[in-house]
Amino acid sequence: MKYFTIGDAMMKIAICIGSACHLKGAHGVLGAFSALLEKYRLSADIDLEGNFCQGRCTEGVVIKIDDEIITHVSQEKVFAIFQEKVLKGGGR
Repeated sequence: MKYFTIGDAMMKIAICIGSACHLKGAHGVLGAFSALLEKYRLSADIDLEGNFCQGRCTEGVVIKIDDEIITHVSQEKVFAIFQEKVLKGGGR
């Protein structure tokens, strides 16, 4: 069973790296997701990207996992989000 796909589609994680999110720690959030993808050997299976403004600058850091927007993300929250959304609580 693959935890990280929806049907056969590749999961996509987009991290806002616009000015407001950058100031609130987007680089650390991006690095934390990248490290977890490597740790769980999912780098080839999940599309991780940085993108600019997602229109919620006051709620940064903003990430989007597939079609779900998650706000107020910090580096410290990344593992819990990764476990819930990517591993689906499976701990893999």
